[in-house]
Amino acid sequence: MSNNAFGIDLGTCNIKIYNRSDDSVMVEKNMIAIENKDTLFAYGDSAFEMYEKAPGNIHISYPLSNGVIADIRNMELLVKYFISNLSRSNFKAADYYIAVPTDVTGVEKRAFYDLIRDAGVKAKKIMVVEKAVADGLGLEIDVKNAQGVLIVNVGFDTTEISILSLGGIVLSRLIKVGGQKFDDAIRAAVRREFSLIIGGKTAENVKMALCDLEQEGKGAVVYGRDIVTGLPVERELPTNLIDDSLIEHFYTIIDNIKVILERTPPELAADIYRHGLYLTGGASTVNHLAELIQAGTGLKVNVSENPVTSVALGLSKIIKDDNYKSVAYSIEELTK
Repeated sequence: MSNNAFGIDLGTCNIKIYNRSDDSVMVEKNMIAIENKDTLFAYGDSAFEMYEKAPGNIHISYPLSNGVIADIRNMELLVKYFISNLSRSNFKAADYYIAVPTDVTGVEKRAFYDLIRDAGVKAKKIMVVEKAVADGLGLEIDVKNAQGVLIVNVGFDTTEISILSLGGIVLSRLIKVGGQKFDDAIRAAVRREFSLIIGGKTAENVKMALCDLEQEGKGAVVYGRDIVTGLPVERELPTNLIDDSLIEHFYTIIDNIKVILERTPPELAADIYRHGLYLTGGASTVNHLAELIQAGTGLKVNVSENPVTSVALGLSKIIKDDNYKSVAYSIEELTK
């Protein structure tokens, strides 16, 4: 088989690309900086460095929103540049496997296919894989057997809750709660309690450091702008304030997991009770989320060791192992 193949997981926050030729997964920020409306200024991690710091003539954005492509032109540019970097600017015809969310419209799914076709990356074959199925494979689950598997992927903009069996998706639900909502909740709480405006990056850093800070018994030191004086200041935030600001969103996720479980066929529900649910995605490691899900559902929670790259690792299995090729399909075949 061709040694030239790529597995692409387009996340709203991060883009993850598996490269078959060196068996590696690249993770970069899914961001683009455009200068004067038409010139590419930066992309990936370097664009993220400039985020919330750039002058007015440089527009920095995420081309994805709520798990689907919002800006196809910039997304094509990003894919082309990332693949060019991985190929060391030597484009060869390659097979592409792209992960798509399940609970989106046919038109939104088709956009993922069109993106690869029109990005100028010499796509020989474009195959689509349901994101939850790739997630399952990345979590070392044999998704082709008859047991029911519940996967909760907490991403940047969305959380996808899926039940798998026999290589397909029995039930799926995509909700608009994720890491960005967590960050916004932290910013709102800090503004309300301390009259302090902090940036999105600061809120994200606080969220990711929360577990360590709690163990050390320290508060989170942040820098921002005082609403009253308009001057830059430093504040120490108590960790319980941050925990309290996130609780509401955690319970939204738990309530939606319960809705899916209520609709699950009894035999699959029995499997899920035995094995527990699998928690993955970039925002799944936030402090107390796993334990609250366990308390709220009564299920054991298996936390992914590679939450950010689990989908890309699943795509790598599909590319390398012919036994899993059947879980990938072509959009072209469906539209004939």
